Amino acid sequence: MLNWFYAGGPLMYPILLCSVLALAIFLERLWTYLRVHRGTDELAREIDTLVGKGRVEEALIVCQRAGTPLSRIYIAALRAQGKPRDHIKDVVEEVGRREAAPLERYLGLLGTIANITPLLGLLGTVYGMIEAFRVISVVGVGTPATLGGGISQALITTAAGLSVAIPTILLHRYLSGKMDRIVLEMEENSLHLVDLLEE
Repeated sequence: MLNWFYAGGPLMYPILLCSVLALAIFLERLWTYLRVHRGTDELAREIDTLVGKGRVEEALIVCQRAGTPLSRIYIAALRAQGKPRDHIKDVVEEVGRREAAPLERYLGLLGTIANITPLLGLLGTVYGMIEAFRVISVVGVGTPATLGGGISQALITTAAGLSVAIPTILLHRYLSGKMDRIVLEMEENSLHLVDLLEE
């Protein structure tokens, strides 16, 4: 495996860096989304119960302790209680947009990694072919063995770039879908709270 890595030439290092970075982003975002999702379900049930019983101050204390994106949206809604529904809804939507933004963190970088790794592989291919033609210009056509190094390097970097890009695209899609579901769930819970506060 190491021989294969070294045979790929200098562009294998940035491809390796991209793969490590993509894996780190995936694990960090997955952990964040799981934590947010778990906190969302528990908090929504507890706040619905408290607000349904008219214990708004107690609901505010619970939200302040929770420290999740949904709890910050709930705090804004609970503080706006008694105002017209449209006003509460506007406040909730504004805070919701602000809270959704951090959930997108690093997804752009993950998408960029998915886009640049095949290009790094292609650059390695070009570099390897230049090396092969340089050997031809110095030695002549010679034997296949004299060209093998450059062509091998070209193929290895292409394969490595695609091997990183394909899973990264899938991970990016998975995380984007998970984030969209979390945001939608937060939106539904927030609007449900707005309806409860209006009653």
